[in-house]
Amino acid sequence: MTDVPYEEWRMRAARLAPHTGHHIGGASVPSRDGATFPVVSPRDGRTIADAAAAGPADVDRAVAAARRAFDDGPWPRLAPAGRKAALLRLADLVERDRETLALLVSLEMGKPVTEADGIEVRALIGCLRWYAETADKLLDESPRTDAGSLALVTREPVGVVGAVVPWNFPLTMAAWKVAPALAAGCTVVLKPAPESPLSAVHLAALAAEAGLPDGVLNVVNGHGEIAGRALGEHPGVDVIAFTGSTAVGRHFLRYAADSNLKRVWLELGGKSPNIILPDAPDLDAAADTAAWGIFFNAGEMCTAPSRLLVHRSVAGRVLDRIVARAESLVVGDPLDPATEMGPQVSARQHDRVLSYLKAGGAEGARLRAGGSAIDGDGYYVRPTVFDRVEPGMRIAREEIFGPVLAVLEFDDVDEAVRLANDTDYGLAAAVWTSDLTTAHRVSRALRAGTVWVNCYEEGDMSVPFGGVKQSGNGRDKSLHALDKYLDLKTTWIAL
Repeated sequence: MTDVPYEEWRMRAARLAPHTGHHIGGASVPSRDGATFPVVSPRDGRTIADAAAAGPADVDRAVAAARRAFDDGPWPRLAPAGRKAALLRLADLVERDRETLALLVSLEMGKPVTEADGIEVRALIGCLRWYAETADKLLDESPRTDAGSLALVTREPVGVVGAVVPWNFPLTMAAWKVAPALAAGCTVVLKPAPESPLSAVHLAALAAEAGLPDGVLNVVNGHGEIAGRALGEHPGVDVIAFTGSTAVGRHFLRYAADSNLKRVWLELGGKSPNIILPDAPDLDAAADTAAWGIFFNAGEMCTAPSRLLVHRSVAGRVLDRIVARAESLVVGDPLDPATEMGPQVSARQHDRVLSYLKAGGAEGARLRAGGSAIDGDGYYVRPTVFDRVEPGMRIAREEIFGPVLAVLEFDDVDEAVRLANDTDYGLAAAVWTSDLTTAHRVSRALRAGTVWVNCYEEGDMSVPFGGVKQSGNGRDKSLHALDKYLDLKTTWIAL
């Protein structure tokens, strides 16, 4: 990103004229009934724009466009190299508009604009290019048979994909669904969260500019209980790929059961344990990473290391450093390049986080930092640290999705593993140790889809991402993500 000063970002925000319609069949369209809803910026509580609000008729229209594009259009029949070229053109256009997209994300959900560009938009570009390169490298199979037969196993696109994504990483999560689905030859109806629709419809407009055929990528804006449910229940949708809360994930399983038994791939919540053993190679680095992990993106991250499990012998040193970082963190306007942590995404989420701060104190945890809202416009909460947390407390068991760290102490490795696995979730975990045997043993014992050793939130597009238990069953990223969007067909030929 160019070195854009604070005042320039504010001026750009004032001049912004975002796309506000649905993107259906290659064009921006209003809702059939004219319904809209306000998109409110958490930086100041003001309305950015009124976006079209989808009802069932709009979802029908989007699914019909995607169905036509799949059944009769060129996209699934295009040579894989053609899909690759189109996705690469889209990535180039995202690169061209990266500052606009970063501004939209920052205004919509409160991510600091420097992170919206350097992390969110960068991840979108990288994901598009990575899956573009896979499009012409997927191989079919021909198992060996007897001399009188020929067997073929072909990978064929599943059809219409309904992708439902959250507001915390609106472009990254969209890319993780849309890019592999399009590379596989599917068509997509994307439903962004109502808090963050503007960046999604801008992306769809870029897809049309890149030459993706009409109906290949559609976007419907609206609320989950209406638009999301209509998409989940729609008989014209073949697959749902969802990232969001465990409670909403259950709804999509019911929608599938009550409709056409469409496949549902879920990436859900987390209450991730971050284990610091006394032989960690660098205790200060472990503490700094623990603080970064829980306060990054205002704690609105499904993999956030919200449970810090620290050995009793080093707990004081680690905790003091985390508290110091919490107290020094710059919380403020996400358009200010100096800001390190922005607001919570909405008034509702703000109030939810504050309710957990009250619950932590009421249940006997000790407040070490933060613990309150920040006065003024917008939805800001102070970075918060609780210690003396017991495993049964709500702040130790429930996903808060805010900048709230629960610290639990342990005496040995076995106790740490028991505490780590004492959760309904299983998305991610980490362990800090200098002992290779301990690293292997603890990593294997932890029930989580990803385990980091002496780091946190590291990785690239080559490795899968997803969870176990109530953190879901789907895998985004890597070649494995393509499996969600491809059917295996067997053809047996008698020669």
